[in-house]
Amino acid sequence: MLPPDWWTAARDIGLSLATLIGHGPIHEGLNQRQHHARIAAAVNESLDRAVAQRVPTIILFAGNRQPGVSDDEAAEITADGLRQLAPRAESAGVDLVLELLNSKVNHKGYQADRTEWGVKVCKLVGSPRVKLLYDIYHMQIMEGDLIQTIADDHAYFGHYHTAGCPGRGDLDDEQEIYYPAILRAIARTGYAGYVGHEFLPKSDPVAGLKHAFALTCTALAAG
Repeated sequence: MLPPDWWTAARDIGLSLATLIGHGPIHEGLNQRQHHARIAAAVNESLDRAVAQRVPTIILFAGNRQPGVSDDEAAEITADGLRQLAPRAESAGVDLVLELLNSKVNHKGYQADRTEWGVKVCKLVGSPRVKLLYDIYHMQIMEGDLIQTIADDHAYFGHYHTAGCPGRGDLDDEQEIYYPAILRAIARTGYAGYVGHEFLPKSDPVAGLKHAFALTCTALAAG
């Protein structure tokens, strides 16, 4: 999710670009038909940039729940919007991932706050390029059962995010998620993509990232 102004600098020092944001804002998403045309235009532009910059994944948002619209109806509307985008994503070889976020702490009213709902949307679309962004921090808040969910539904997960819970801080021993086991569970699925460390460091950002990277490498080596 690096801002475009930094892309050249990142590549110059040997970094790859893992994701980019396909559209905004988060609360006005694919579960509202009136936003489909605007989102399609933004995502198609993002697909052009993803292909040009060799970015494998574009992040999309479901939007907030709407009064009088059931979860099932919202899933159908969201799937309709994604069906419009799927053929282009397939031809481009880029994954579109609908992000799962918590609606309890950070994103009040957000629709895609449960894995089951997100998986249903993916099944309705039926495209190998439409998946979910399984954000471990957010799903710990909403439903827990992280390792079993990864084992059961990993076929629908196109990207992962981490952060300490509660507080969205470092992946340290002051938060409740045991990331070594989580990372090994992801590795067991055969996932070969990126894991985005989307936490807010408590102190020095570089030290926090080094710790997260070391934790990841150690966990995978032990697995």
